[in-house]
Amino acid sequence: MTNQVTKLFTIEEANKALPLVRLITQDLAELSEEVFQRQQRLSRLASGREITGDDPYSEELMLVQEQLDVQMQRLNELIDELRELGAEPKNGPGGRIDLVDFPSDMDGRMVYLCWQLGEANVSHWHELDTGFAGRQVLPGYEVLPGYSDPEVDASMN
Repeated sequence: MTNQVTKLFTIEEANKALPLVRLITQDLAELSEEVFQRQQRLSRLASGREITGDDPYSEELMLVQEQLDVQMQRLNELIDELRELGAEPKNGPGGRIDLVDFPSDMDGRMVYLCWQLGEANVSHWHELDTGFAGRQVLPGYEVLPGYSDPEVDASMN
């Protein structure tokens, strides 16, 4: 494995990347929620059971596990897509993956610019060790109302 230099984003660069990041994160958030639910179902079905051909639940357990494996592979692909852009996907307060951190330099120290699915722009930041709980509005930055998709808005008129 080679040492990778972390890409540092300016606020402008993070906001410019947002259309693609938003699309990937939407898929990631939905899929991570499905994976979590499927994991819970598998856990309930398998509780204390060994998967054997004699167990009436074995076929369902194997099917749920296969579906989970496929979803986990896709989940990892989406995470890799964001990381290739230089962004870092994170679990939001609700447990699904709907936050994205962009490494940045603020006054000579590394911080994360922080964006959550549904926000119109990157307008928050936090220290590396504080996470979502330490989010603060960027100095001199306006927090815009939630994201609105022009295509969806146009189709509703």
